[in-house]
Formats: sequence, C-alpha cells, structure tokens
Amino acid sequence: MLIHGKWQNNPPFNYHPWNQERLVDDPRWKYGLPPAGNANYAWIQHMIHHLAPNGKIGLVLANGALSTQSSGEGEIRKKIIEDDLVEGIVAMPTQLFYSVTIPVTLWFITKNKKQKGKTLFIDARKIGHMVDRKHRDLDEEKDIKRLADVFEAFQNGTLEDKKGFCAVTTIEDMAKQDYILTPGRYVGIEEQENDGEPFEEKMLKLTSELSDMFAKSHELEDEIRRKLGAIGYEI
Repeated sequence: MLIHGKWQNNPPFNYHPWNQERLVDDPRWKYGLPPAGNANYAWIQHMIHHLAPNGKIGLVLANGALSTQSSGEGEIRKKIIEDDLVEGIVAMPTQLFYSVTIPVTLWFITKNKKQKGKTLFIDARKIGHMVDRKHRDLDEEKDIKRLADVFEAFQNGTLEDKKGFCAVTTIEDMAKQDYILTPGRYVGIEEQENDGEPFEEKMLKLTSELSDMFAKSHELEDEIRRKLGAIGYEI
C-alpha cells in the first residue's frame, strides 16, 4: 500500500517461484535481476521503483536477506546500499507472529535521507515480553517508543551509539563488512556492568558452589542406588 509516498508492507518471506522468467527485462530491476528461487529482492526493488522522490519504505523481511550472497543477491544489496537508500535496519526478536516463530528484520529504505551516507543499526532482539509460551509482544510505551526515539534521534543527528543496541554506520563501514546488514556486526556486544567483586573472590565463590553441587550429586546418586536396591535392582 502506498500512503503519502511511503510503502508499508510485509511481503511473503523467501517466496518462490515468482515467475522470474516472465519478468527478466522488467524496468523495476534497477539494481539487478532477482534470482528465480527467492523473491525477497524482487519485493525490495519493486517498492523502491514505486517510491516518490522523498518516499520511505517500511517492510519486514526474513533475516537471510541481510547477508545472502546467493545468485546475485549480494550484488543487488551492495548497489542499494551504495545508492544511499538504506536508512535503518532493526533486528527483532523471535515469536512476534502467530504464524511463524523465526526472527525478522525491519528495513527502512528512504529516498533523500536526512543523514546522507549513514545507516542506523538496532539490535532489538532482547526487547518485548512473552504473553504466553509461543507469543512475544511489544509494549507500546517501553519498547515501541524506545525504538521510535532512537530512530528520531538518528534522523536529527543527536544519537549516541549504545554498544550492543544501536550504532550509526557509514557506507564505507558497510563496504568493509562486504555489504552485510546484520546489526550485530555494527552494534557489537553489550557491555557488562562491573559489579566490583574481584576476580579471585568470584572464583573462590564459584568453586565452592561447584563443590557443593558435586557433593549433592553424589548424595542423590547414593539415594537412587539404595532405592533401586530395595526393589531388587543393582547398579
């Protein structure tokens, strides 16, 4: 659906076959012919083709589209990045949909970006809460607003990188990563707070706890042997 020059869509993940043979010379494939076995980059280019001069795309894709090099997809992604269209990539957690449990990624593709030559990466895989055993939900104030605020700060040029969560990256940085768009490559690993306890004391505590666990394990083993012996079974 096109709304005020902005596409909003959730295309079928990894859709195939998609009749590529009938569309080989289609003008939508500005960045390269998408492979017959996967329509992800056909969807992306279809939406880019129909964007207004200042239009934006917000779409959901399977994570494979971030890094695939198969059948020319890596080259298509490279050209889209070099054309300065990728404004933001957000890695989302698993179990957000009732129909599939796989993790997904939000892509924001924009013509005439505010931050030229830059892309925002967010690793949001830890956000949200489980509403039941199979379904995760996002809190509007806590989770969705947090992502929106980070994106707004990026657009305004005021965002500071937060290790393990968000980072602003240049096209040159992405080129060094072979144009792979996996957020973890750019945001890094979250820093762990130092609790102030010296390493030696931590090791003494851990080895003491481990010794206690071993002792309890032996006690449990002896108890199981006694009970099996009482009913005529020996180990």
